[in-house]
Amino acid sequence: MRLLLRFASFAALTAAVLAGTVDSIQSVAASEPVLTPLAEGIALLGSDALNWVQSLQRTDAGPAIWLTALHWVFMQPAFAVFLVIALLLWMAGYKKKPAAGRFAA
Repeated sequence: MRLLLRFASFAALTAAVLAGTVDSIQSVAASEPVLTPLAEGIALLGSDALNWVQSLQRTDAGPAIWLTALHWVFMQPAFAVFLVIALLLWMAGYKKKPAAGRFAA
């Protein structure tokens, strides 16, 4: 299970680096900071991904607090969202070293 979590963390970190690279290239070209929201990044993946995002944002998807939080996450920069996801997955897959040491009974 830890291996799967670490791999998912690596994939999210890779997506964050790619999104950050695209944003930095666009920022240099525009001579001003450009941060792509997560929703726009998902929309670029295709119509299936866009339909998935729109299905999550429908009013019958859950309580209003869930929709508000989801809308807030989709408006954040894509690289930041992927970095947070990578950190959370890495923390979930992290193996703590024993407190007693290597040769404890």
